[in-house]
Amino acid sequence: MSNTVLRVTNLTKLYGQRAAVDNISFEIYEGEIFGFLGPNGSGKTTTIKCITGLAKPTYGKITICGHNINKEFEKAIINVGGIIENPEMYKNFRGIDNLKYYASLYKGITKDKIKEVVQLVGMQNRIKDKVKTYSLGMKQRLGIAQALLHDPKLLILDEPTNGLDPNGILEMRLFLKNIAHKKNIAILISSHILAEMELMCDTVGIINNGKIVKVKAIDQLKKLESYQKIEAVVNFPNFAAKLIYEKFQPKKIEVKGNIVSFSLPSEKIPEITQFLVSNNLSIYSISSVSKSLEEIFLETLNTKLLTTSIQ
Repeated sequence: MSNTVLRVTNLTKLYGQRAAVDNISFEIYEGEIFGFLGPNGSGKTTTIKCITGLAKPTYGKITICGHNINKEFEKAIINVGGIIENPEMYKNFRGIDNLKYYASLYKGITKDKIKEVVQLVGMQNRIKDKVKTYSLGMKQRLGIAQALLHDPKLLILDEPTNGLDPNGILEMRLFLKNIAHKKNIAILISSHILAEMELMCDTVGIINNGKIVKVKAIDQLKKLESYQKIEAVVNFPNFAAKLIYEKFQPKKIEVKGNIVSFSLPSEKIPEITQFLVSNNLSIYSISSVSKSLEEIFLETLNTKLLTTSIQ
């Protein structure tokens, strides 16, 4: 098993009588991309502030590479690099000058190391241009290069794909997966773009109202869902949806074109098929499909999805 880079144990952060973070625990291992998911006000930012020393926990313990963030702050935080919100840099400086400046704040960062991180983020052709000429995606890359200068074991990124175009999001995803899996860096990503997190992350932690409600590997999260999404292609979809809803009471049901989709155990497919046929419906296909991370996320938070009204 990979080494534990970040361990959060029974973390609680109180503001007055309100618990912004309420007794949460999770771990992140080297080479792992951990997606931190939750609605606004769920406790994501407060947790990150506690991890980075910007807020002091009321209770609980945070260790980074075995060092307690409260008792051994310098030894713990030297293992962390990150971008919280937007990367800050001098816009009238060239990209390379920004990196040189930040390198001067640490001991032992060589010119070769700066060259290495420039190549790692793929900015060799633009690193000598002024930052004010960079796109948002390039600024994000430069910010990550800056965060990697001192060889951190943990990289913390808050909404790293925010504002990027589709091509920029794809490049960022591939880049982060590359540095995590090849450089053995643990990455904690806070984001609300669920479809992208599903493609990028190895593990997700879902937080709501200050509590961790689920931590699972992406593949395990889907396998362990007791209710599968079933899709049936039929000749009269609205009628079929009405019958299925009345007979089986699925958690949700939707109609798109000739496709009726609903959440029920996949073991119900033979019974559903027989039931629809007995009501003179033609079934062109029926099968279970994997739920998206967005669907699992919303169901985990007990959020009611907008469903098609059945006449």
